[in-house]
Amino acid sequence: MTITEEHARTYGYTDLPALMALMTGDEKHGPAATSTLDVLWVLYDRVLRVSPERMEDPERDRFLLSKGHGPMAYYAVLAAKGFLPVDWLPGFGSYDSPLGHHPDRLLVPGAEIGSGSLGHGLPIAVGTALGLRAQGLDEPRVWTLIGDAELDEGSNHEAIAFAGPAGLARLHTVVVDNSSASHARPGGIAARFEAAGWSVLTVDGRDHEELYAAFTAPHPDRPHAVVARVEPKNA
Repeated sequence: MTITEEHARTYGYTDLPALMALMTGDEKHGPAATSTLDVLWVLYDRVLRVSPERMEDPERDRFLLSKGHGPMAYYAVLAAKGFLPVDWLPGFGSYDSPLGHHPDRLLVPGAEIGSGSLGHGLPIAVGTALGLRAQGLDEPRVWTLIGDAELDEGSNHEAIAFAGPAGLARLHTVVVDNSSASHARPGGIAARFEAAGWSVLTVDGRDHEELYAAFTAPHPDRPHAVVARVEPKNA
């Protein structure tokens, strides 16, 4: 296959396992990656208003991967959507590869933030939403994907508590809940967001139609959270 043919190829959801299989080596955090696969695909395939051609467009949607450890699914989806070459995938995690074990926004096309340190993505998303509001950019939506274990970090609770009363309606958070948190939330994860004035829905994190309906549900004047319950594959 020539480079031109490779760039012209269209990849779908069924291609993602093969793309992920190109990434080998130690410290892959496979379950962490596969738990996010369906959420990432539905967002990039049907929801996010972003493309390789729009990465400098101020009106684009912003997606911030906070659950940055185990980024194999993220890299596979970015490759499938043309943000980065598929032939980068086999080098994942190697010394000279741009695809590290934690995404680097300066090296990974399409990445909005460097991530991997738990608890940072949602606070950054709150700041991004505030910055867009201050610039009068009312169309871009800000999405962040966090893991349930990140809710053990106080920085996330400060962000949740601020965003609701601030009415950050362009802010969206997806919590991939694979029961990995050390400390259970009283009343469940959804209750924490609801208490701070967020719109919240809990869905099956493998069901694409449920995910799409939850991602596109109206939530006037409030930030929106989707709790995606999953059982990790290949655990």
